[in-house]
Amino acid sequence: MAADAKGVPAGSAFGKPQPRIDGRAKVTGRALYPSDEAIPSPTYAFLLTSAIARGRVTRFDLDEALSMEGVLDILTYENVGGEAKPPEQMSGGQATTTLQSDRIWHDGQIIGIVVADSYEIAREAAFRVHVHYEQETPSATFGSPGVDEEVRKAGEHKDYHVGNAEAAFAAAEVKVDARYGTPTQHHNPIELFTTTCIWENGKLTIWEPSQFVYGLRGNVAKQLGMDLEDIRVISKFIGGAFGSKGGATARTAWIAVAARRVNRPVKLVATRDQGFTIATYRAETRHHVRLGAARDGRLTALRHEGWEVTSRPSEYNVSGTETTARLYACPNILTKVNIVHADRNTPGFMRAPPDTPYMFPLECAMDELAAQLGMDPIELRRINDTQTDPVTGLPFSSRNLMTCFDRGAERFGWADRDPRPGSMQDGDWLVGWGCASAAYPANIAATAARVTLRPSGHARVQIAGHDIGTGAYTVVAIMAADRLGLDAGQISVEMGDTALPPASLAAGSSHTATVTHAVAKACNELRDRIARAAVASNEGALAGCDPSSLTFSASRLIAPDGASESLEEALKRITPGALEAYAENIPKGLKPDAMANLYQGKPPMSRGHGREDVTAYAFGAQFVEVRVHRRTCEIRVPRMAGAFAAGRIVNPLTAHSQYMGGMIWGLGAALLEVTEIDPRHARYVNDNIAEYHIPVNADVCQVDVIMVPEEDSEVNPLGVKGIGEIGIVGVNAAIANAVWHATGRRIRALPIRIEDLL
Repeated sequence: MAADAKGVPAGSAFGKPQPRIDGRAKVTGRALYPSDEAIPSPTYAFLLTSAIARGRVTRFDLDEALSMEGVLDILTYENVGGEAKPPEQMSGGQATTTLQSDRIWHDGQIIGIVVADSYEIAREAAFRVHVHYEQETPSATFGSPGVDEEVRKAGEHKDYHVGNAEAAFAAAEVKVDARYGTPTQHHNPIELFTTTCIWENGKLTIWEPSQFVYGLRGNVAKQLGMDLEDIRVISKFIGGAFGSKGGATARTAWIAVAARRVNRPVKLVATRDQGFTIATYRAETRHHVRLGAARDGRLTALRHEGWEVTSRPSEYNVSGTETTARLYACPNILTKVNIVHADRNTPGFMRAPPDTPYMFPLECAMDELAAQLGMDPIELRRINDTQTDPVTGLPFSSRNLMTCFDRGAERFGWADRDPRPGSMQDGDWLVGWGCASAAYPANIAATAARVTLRPSGHARVQIAGHDIGTGAYTVVAIMAADRLGLDAGQISVEMGDTALPPASLAAGSSHTATVTHAVAKACNELRDRIARAAVASNEGALAGCDPSSLTFSASRLIAPDGASESLEEALKRITPGALEAYAENIPKGLKPDAMANLYQGKPPMSRGHGREDVTAYAFGAQFVEVRVHRRTCEIRVPRMAGAFAAGRIVNPLTAHSQYMGGMIWGLGAALLEVTEIDPRHARYVNDNIAEYHIPVNADVCQVDVIMVPEEDSEVNPLGVKGIGEIGIVGVNAAIANAVWHATGRRIRALPIRIEDLL
């Protein structure tokens, strides 16, 4: 065809700003989120959660709660303990049990569920349940007595040993040897964690906000011992997730058990504070970074060791050294990741899970090295730029890191920066400018799609993908419109349902690349069939034309000589009704059984740093201006700029929002966000959005987003990389570097607060 999977036809919708096709439904309230679904005769659940972080439940006193009118059931390990297995973890180790036993693994653990005729009754009954414990002294975090530390086991993530980093560091002319830290942070999506379950004739339907409906179905099937075909999961819209709704949950199977016991639908909407302990979070990390360099700035040694907190039974870790090891040219590299087991709930994905915490120490250390060398921080990165992966020796599919720095520096005005700390002032404000690199692997997963083209010229796309607020509905519509020569308004999209063709996890900046390839493949099949029928006819205007020469545009098939035929006329030559195509896309590097695994709920993903042909990443450069009041040490960020090279951009309108949102979140991660932990009781203290601080409009004055054009024919056929994660990466380091430039103080642990500068 004139525009195959590798091309974009002239006048295409691909790459042009497109308002969200679901925008009107969202702003008018017609978009139904999982807990909005109307179900017949619902009952309501309220969670009982543990008041201790370590120990056992010795007794429940339920009589007072059960005596309340409207209370239907109370589930505890004593009456339902064997009815569901623990969910499988996303990465390593066992899951913490909930109602399977009397064991308490962490504060706020689910230990019971009250079911009643109304939410208010269920909540009041929960407060009347009296729980007796056998309490043990908990271990909260790094440095707490009783934590267990181990080196991360080989498996999903890798450590790297290139050359001899220890000897090279010892011999280096210039050295940085520093320790850094990042705190616990929670997602706090506006939509709470909810689950609604209904049984009909032995089949279970679950409405739950999920970034992976097939994965949720697969996990619940294993927990309850059911066939996959007997479970349906629906999640059409998600009110924010950021990774917190990507894996199996501690609650879903138990709400299904509750619905089966009371023989009525059960709806759970967990409270905001419960969301801190029944879901995942970004774990606190510690880092030891050693950089060695020659006097000209070239790196000779890079050693990065990290520590991550996880729960007692889990081995979950993010291991961001997989990115830091390959960001700069260096002949001697050593990485190591350790896991610290504490009495906490298991952490999980949170926007740019590995790179937000791990790029912070590396990019701060690079700034410290530049200061020691008396070199501009951008020039230090330029000297150590590389088009070859220093770990594997593979070429990068594309790498425009320095183009991003050049474009960003020009927009930001970096040339006017005085490099001396404390030299730039505006009245009582000390002014600092900082920068940092951003990087995130270009991932893609296996997925299937079904496209149906109607005689009216409208098309329907069905795919069990997920719109977590990023604009996925619109991206799918753009791709179908692009391939079929239609307007995006002529495309209807159905997503978020296991009744649809399987789609992989919406995470790891993989979803746009993943879904667009499957949709393009199905549409290309339709195009091929329609074009062949059009040229085979003796009566049509396109008779005898080469079908591969035809373009699809404005609902017409057009030959190179200008002859054309309407899509409707061409379609009638094949069928008087609708024409349908189903396609599966298995990206390069995945095994043939990828689709079978996906159907089972296992997300097969080709990772940008795990390929055998190239290393595939998106790159960017972050710039920040910080102002620190010389008397009060108040910290302000009046402006930020980010330049990003992330392949072809499907929809610049929503892409701009993704980049901007990530950058603002990075500001919050650097200056505001921290989940405070009571070290005595291993308990979260600020478990609400009144005391868990995030940026507001007054904290962000000017955010410039620069999308650097990039063509990458190696990353995947469409040249699409992910953008959802990279916007946050590096911002925390850029702010820390700017604070140093303003004050001369190196703050190596986040968040940076007034008391750090007093």
